Amino acid sequence: MPEKKYPNRWTIAIAGVVMQTCLGTVYAWSIFRNPLEDLGFGWTGTEINLAFTLVIVALAFSAALGGYILDTKGPRIVATLSGIFFGVGILITGVATHIGNLWILYLGYCLICGIGLGFGYIVPVATLVKWFPDKRGLITGLAVLGFGMGSGLMSVIVPRMIDSGFSVPVIFYIFGAIFLVAVTLAAQLMVVPPAGYKPAGWTPHASAPSAASGKTLGEAVRSKTWWLLWGMLFINISAGMAVISQARPMAQSFMIEGIHHPGQLAGTLMLIFAFFNTIGRLIWAAISDKIGRRQVFLILFISQASVFLLMYLIPPTSLVLFSILACYIYGCLGGGFATMPAYAADTFGTKYVGRIYGWMLTAWAAAGILGPQLFGLTYRGTGNYREAMLIMAIIFTVALVLPVLAAPKKRQ
Repeated sequence: MPEKKYPNRWTIAIAGVVMQTCLGTVYAWSIFRNPLEDLGFGWTGTEINLAFTLVIVALAFSAALGGYILDTKGPRIVATLSGIFFGVGILITGVATHIGNLWILYLGYCLICGIGLGFGYIVPVATLVKWFPDKRGLITGLAVLGFGMGSGLMSVIVPRMIDSGFSVPVIFYIFGAIFLVAVTLAAQLMVVPPAGYKPAGWTPHASAPSAASGKTLGEAVRSKTWWLLWGMLFINISAGMAVISQARPMAQSFMIEGIHHPGQLAGTLMLIFAFFNTIGRLIWAAISDKIGRRQVFLILFISQASVFLLMYLIPPTSLVLFSILACYIYGCLGGGFATMPAYAADTFGTKYVGRIYGWMLTAWAAAGILGPQLFGLTYRGTGNYREAMLIMAIIFTVALVLPVLAAPKKRQ
């Protein structure tokens, strides 16, 4: 029988980046807040912000379901469903903003679009770790690279479209159609490698679990290590989501009086933050290939504890220093997202990595609630974010116990 032909693995990686770039536009939801309030439907900022929290929750839990379908039916069907759900969800959001129905917006953006997000997010991650066992850290960084790029692109494009006279519903209609086509087409390239595949010239480490010997979801969840990894991901995302949810008002709170157009300056900072979120995914994941995944999380936790402490101590007019520190936090958020899939594959094997990492992403849902609520409640109680910074510094210091406990047992 002739050998079955498979696409070049780098072609699959590029398709994964295309998918993630489209899906990552969800992080740019805050740019729609003022335009949605200006539509005159009486929607409050709290109601509009709730949509972002709900879509992240839907993303996390649908990723768990998508990971199970991926492991049983293959990645192509999950990725195709992602494109359909995500594109249709954005189109329904356009309808909601046209007729002024907040519940239809929640249905389209939070539920339907959220399902598409979860299905699409897990596919490149779980598929590419099987194609690139020799570069797991680097490739998972590349796989989620687009998720950081998407928000940056939207933060540039959408304001210009609004300034050019495009209405909010039309913007959603345009991007809904684009995402429906782009993600669905990229999905057709998502396939798993043949059994026993390994890159030419690469020999797996003797202690690494193979795809054939990969642990099941039940075996993984019953282990102490799975919960330690879940906790590490939860803490790292909580910090990043807290800053993302309040980044614009935080940046403006550090601006001294007399700055012209503070809103535009804050918008520029959002684009810079998105850039660091993007490159952080690639850099930290590549570093993890050199020094190890656990060591990367130790560095992430120690350094972020120091950074949040500095943010607590700096004066409220140090915009430049605040911006530098916030860029680092954004980079660490991306780094945690990029390193953890490789960490899970190293620990539990790749055979069932879709469902194992899919369920691990429930940490994203929990963090999407805790982080923003912590910063929001602190601000409402004190009128500033300084105490929240100190709390995060303490949390990261205490959480250092997680990567320490995750150290593999030494052989006798």
